[in-house]
Amino acid sequence: MMEISVSDNGIGIPKNMHDEIFESFKQADPSITKKYGGTGLGLTLVKQYVEMHGGNIWVDSEEGAGSTFTFTIPSNSDLVMNGFDLF
Repeated sequence: MMEISVSDNGIGIPKNMHDEIFESFKQADPSITKKYGGTGLGLTLVKQYVEMHGGNIWVDSEEGAGSTFTFTIPSNSDLVMNGFDLF
């Protein structure tokens, strides 16, 4: 398996929301949507795509300290063979 992580230094995500943010139309803080936009579908789609390739995705985050999203995929998956060509 390959493991890929992406980190940011944003506002972070409360621990009680770590699983919920991967659900359709869920956001950690709906008031943020008013400020920055978004529908809450991005992480749901990423999770489905990663799982279709036999991988897993999770988040490590604290409020005020940013987030790290990590996903795994088999090193021989089509995703890797096509150089992350999503479409």
